[in-house]
Amino acid sequence: MKSITGTMAEFAANLQYESIPPDSVREAKRFLLDSVGCALAAVDTEDMGAMYRFIDKVGGTPEATLIGTGARTNAPNAALMNSLLVRALDYNDIYWEQDPSHPSDIIFGAISPAEAMAKGGKDALVGIVIAYELALRWCLACFPGVREVGWHHATLTQFVSPFVAGRLYDLTVDQMVAAAGISGSSHFTLGGVVAGHLTNMKNTADPLATQAGVLAALMAREGYTGPVHVIEGKEGFQQVIQNVELRPEVLLDGLGERFLITQCGYKAFPTEALTHQPISAVLNIMQKHGLAAEELAQIHIQTTTRGADILSDPSKYDPRTKETADHSLPYCIAAAAADGGVWPTSFEEKKLFDPRIRALLPKIKVVANREIDALFPGVKRAIGTLTTVDGRTFSETVDHAKGSPENPMSDEELVAKFHANASGVVSQERQDKIIHATWVLETIQDIGDYIRLLVKD
Repeated sequence: MKSITGTMAEFAANLQYESIPPDSVREAKRFLLDSVGCALAAVDTEDMGAMYRFIDKVGGTPEATLIGTGARTNAPNAALMNSLLVRALDYNDIYWEQDPSHPSDIIFGAISPAEAMAKGGKDALVGIVIAYELALRWCLACFPGVREVGWHHATLTQFVSPFVAGRLYDLTVDQMVAAAGISGSSHFTLGGVVAGHLTNMKNTADPLATQAGVLAALMAREGYTGPVHVIEGKEGFQQVIQNVELRPEVLLDGLGERFLITQCGYKAFPTEALTHQPISAVLNIMQKHGLAAEELAQIHIQTTTRGADILSDPSKYDPRTKETADHSLPYCIAAAAADGGVWPTSFEEKKLFDPRIRALLPKIKVVANREIDALFPGVKRAIGTLTTVDGRTFSETVDHAKGSPENPMSDEELVAKFHANASGVVSQERQDKIIHATWVLETIQDIGDYIRLLVKD
């Protein structure tokens, strides 16, 4: 009987560029542009500086390029560094059904191996589509999601990245199954990386799972084996992850026939996904009524139990690191109210202690609403109520954040986000070249030519 990873391997090995619907190819390019913009915005941050130094020290065959510095290392290390750059500002894509996921964390699990193998844009796009099709299905297939019982979504990425890298390394179906067994039996990730006081691991967990897939694919290419029934076998995923029902029929439904990539969303704010609706509600009220931060006496937010718990625990009312602040609903709300929006600069150290933002934090109350929980995850509603010092009250309900499929970003808005992220890192002329090259990626014969555009001026 064919294993679950066997079915996934057949999909990954056999998918042809010509069989991917045009709207899915277009979305793969849009996610790539969005992701490299997020990566460029992160190249000069302190934590990425530390990781660049680490990658340099561990060394590696110079076969794949790092975004920003242009340094070259082996494909697994390049996949880790480039994926981490995409993830570093929490500004890349978001899909959240039973489980959350940022499939763009896996994009360089395709592109770095593609560069090492001197492959072209079509091959890279096929790898990107494989990443999204598998990652999104994992988000749909667990009841409740693994995040609900304490595991991080990198636990699921470890089952996706081997197929993505495996396709670029031209693995056979059996080799891909082996790679999935190698990666999928060794990289389960605790949810604690995104709970309480947050550290650099908040952004690093998923890129490490992407790197794991590249390493597993390389091991399998040399003949190394891994558990064939790593998902459904004895002491496999289904047995070991307690209180979760994995439904294989959902995981494999329509694979290769019905493409889901167009259902994934973009981020309008560089913050945890469940902050977006509350931020939007507060901004909408303030803009409609011309309110300033100094006029506010109270900001009351109704959201999911998760948003009230994990994103609004006591540590989130006194964030002292970027990682804690961009997962702090009170801080994100305060920053939006004080500055009229939330941007990557909102999490710089000097901004974390801005007196106008700090003055708003005690005025913010976040409560769980069970009626909102009942709608989740299909609708991620938030209700914002602002009370002014002179006693006026205004409320706003937001169900779909900007960037979601129900409230999509246009190409023009996506390009504007890219320009804002890339500004100060690469020139306007280079930005235009990157945008053009992304839109015509299928015509590029060597993906290395594309990656070299992403080097800092």
